[in-house]
Amino acid sequence: MKLKERMDKKIQKSKSIRIKLFISLCIVIVVTILFLVIINNLVLESFYIYNKKDSVKNIFEQINEKYNNLVSEEEIEDFIKYESSKNNLDILISNPKTNAIITNDKTRIESMERLKTIIEFNENGKWGETLYNAKDVIIKTAKDKLNNHNYIVLMAKLDNKNELYIRTPISAIRESLKISNNVLITVGSISIIISGIIASIVSKRFSNPILELNNIAKQMSKLDFSKKYIPSESDDEIDELGKSINMMSDKLEETINELRKNNDELERDIKEKSKIDEMRTQFISDVSHELKTPIAIIQGYAEGLVENVNNDDESRKYYAEVILDEADKMDKLVKQLLELMKLEYGKREFNNTKFDIVSLIKEVLRKCDVMIKEQNINTILKNDTPIYVYADDFYIEQVVTNYITNAIKYSEEVNGKREIIIEVIEELNGMARICVYNTGKNFSEEEMKKIWGRFYKLDTSRNRESGGTGIGLSLVKAVMNNYNNKYGVQNRVDGVEFYFELNMEEE
Repeated sequence: MKLKERMDKKIQKSKSIRIKLFISLCIVIVVTILFLVIINNLVLESFYIYNKKDSVKNIFEQINEKYNNLVSEEEIEDFIKYESSKNNLDILISNPKTNAIITNDKTRIESMERLKTIIEFNENGKWGETLYNAKDVIIKTAKDKLNNHNYIVLMAKLDNKNELYIRTPISAIRESLKISNNVLITVGSISIIISGIIASIVSKRFSNPILELNNIAKQMSKLDFSKKYIPSESDDEIDELGKSINMMSDKLEETINELRKNNDELERDIKEKSKIDEMRTQFISDVSHELKTPIAIIQGYAEGLVENVNNDDESRKYYAEVILDEADKMDKLVKQLLELMKLEYGKREFNNTKFDIVSLIKEVLRKCDVMIKEQNINTILKNDTPIYVYADDFYIEQVVTNYITNAIKYSEEVNGKREIIIEVIEELNGMARICVYNTGKNFSEEEMKKIWGRFYKLDTSRNRESGGTGIGLSLVKAVMNNYNNKYGVQNRVDGVEFYFELNMEEE
């Protein structure tokens, strides 16, 4: 069953190019046929009417000239019969004084007389489209409702005051149009069948080597370079591609083998070498008092693992998780301190751009949504319309995140409410002030000075899980000092408010 499925997939792949080529040819043929049919319907009838208009006008001029040259009525009648037979016309010449009539077909006098009446009756403009209108000549389209036929009709007064009527049916062109469309559709259908045969033959010529190249590429992705492409005698572009894949396969195999060899040598070197001392002199002076606690915890739990204090797997797993957690906190602390040092010593370049600070605040609130809900805090953002500032959005996001996460950690319920209020105020001096207020205890003057220093924590009784590293506000201070912008904290009614300012225009 599985073998059959694999065979079906291979057959399907081998036919995919043929199907695509066949469909492409069919689409081209169908679009071409439709285009020709549309052109037929839009242009052919108009072109026919235009030619017929010129034809009946030319016959009028010839008849008028014959009368002016005093040609006999027998010759005129012969001329009328010849032209009517040649061009499928009905011609009637009427003398208003004697009521004498000359026509190409006596049997059609009644219908011509009726058409004459229709034409004269519709002189008020109630009948068809006017094709030509001169002093004594008018050419229009008309419809004889009795036999339901459409005509091109000429009505004119000859120089001898006789009246000339010429009509030619339009239905003939519509029949020709229908036949032409049927021919186009038939030819298109035959072309589609022929294109299918051609597509099958031509695509097979290309699909087989392409499928072979695809299989070779798949094997290469599995680091199997044993299969090679065998060029055909035609030496075409596909063969050139196959040769290039063979070359790439050889180069990759050679490179990977060399990498494996170097990797084996490197692993041996690593096992033989002793541990390399970390360069941490600068960091120890800054963070030694912060690293004591996690190091002590890691040491204690590691000793417990070595001495097998608890024999059960669950306890050993817990010990390992504590060690990993403390190591992660140490890693985070060192990275934050590195970033802080770069900011404080001016080693960090800012990528200043214009961005919407309100949108950035909304994104930070979205990221902190879980913490906000856990603390059951009511969060209010007073701004809804965009306010654009000019700064590095990466560092400003860190500043906003520090303010909001601190507000979440230190907010307290006051007078039955626990909330955070964020507002962006557009200052008159071209600055935007971002304020983050949270309900809780006010700061003392001493606390307001200390909170911007490294590792300072307001509430030492908080556990290490929620207390943070104490570097967040130091980062805020360093970023704002780089911009020479104001920042700070103020005591408010039932809480505190942190703020910082940003330029709204490029300096």
